[in-house]
Amino acid sequence: MHRFAIPLAAVCLATAVSASSGTRVYAPTRASSPSTHTIAFAPKRDGNWEIHLVTADGASRTRLTTRAEQDRFPLWSPDGTKLAFGTQGIAGWELWVMNADGSRATQLADSMVAKAHRQWSPDGTRIVFEKMRNGRRVIFVARADASALSALTDGRADDRDPMWSPDGSRIVFSSSRGGRSSIWVMRADGSAPTRLTSGAGADMSPTWSPHGSTIAFVSTRDGGRDVYRVRPDGTGIERLTVGADATRDMSAWSPDGSLLAIQTAHDKNYDVEMVRIADRARLPFASSPDFDGQFAWSPDGKSVAFISGRDGYDALYVADASGANARRITSEPSLNPAWKP
Repeated sequence: MHRFAIPLAAVCLATAVSASSGTRVYAPTRASSPSTHTIAFAPKRDGNWEIHLVTADGASRTRLTTRAEQDRFPLWSPDGTKLAFGTQGIAGWELWVMNADGSRATQLADSMVAKAHRQWSPDGTRIVFEKMRNGRRVIFVARADASALSALTDGRADDRDPMWSPDGSRIVFSSSRGGRSSIWVMRADGSAPTRLTSGAGADMSPTWSPHGSTIAFVSTRDGGRDVYRVRPDGTGIERLTVGADATRDMSAWSPDGSLLAIQTAHDKNYDVEMVRIADRARLPFASSPDFDGQFAWSPDGKSVAFISGRDGYDALYVADASGANARRITSEPSLNPAWKP
């Protein structure tokens, strides 16, 4: 397989253990200053998933992790100074955080659900995520400085898909409590859980709009698998798509809230579409005979990074928000793009 001839920064890792907490800390010695318009992602080189940074034009690239463990799922802090990520340890996936230059990588939690939604709080002090406990998904919050780890749900049902409200006061999530998956909201400390949706079908994958006025979610309530929205008080449920075959992957609002990127699976072929909120129009974005998905908006809303298998392997691409001018950024298997704020 041909690879881009992109110079990678040499990284020398030292391992230390915090005497106060016993937390594992990795401290790479390196110097790097990622350029603007930077995307974090996980490429697979030499059989190992690692965290890299790349500029949106593919011209500059930096390797942040270089350990024996598999490192994936990079997630930027709101101010762009830190990255949360997942590491596959001996006992399963762990939640870690490091500085944006790869230094001071510190473990925050174990038993992390890998294929799940995680998010930094708007103030950048906490990360909400899912852990497995007694066979059920439980929503936890970890302090980004590794000082505290708290369960927000009690584990009596599967609670998943947590997402902060834009003001950080509440968390929306889906839950099987009541016997069927539905959309719930709770305060940021886990108190006052309130059910927003009910009825036939399963409701899942809630996504708060940028301005906090509405929550998009995927539902089977009308027989198919389509996208709906509801107000944070549970009123005003509206259907946004018909026949979309949306997956339970989290949708992604454009920064201005005018478009909603969704993952579809027509005849088991995964594509990306945009829903224009003003008129409910479904606009094609990325479609090929192979996988297209794992999308992330640029901060200005003009571009979208995504993963596509159109060239025979899952690579990182960047396209205009319309889907035009798609260009391949990587020449090796790549996953989990996240655009720097």
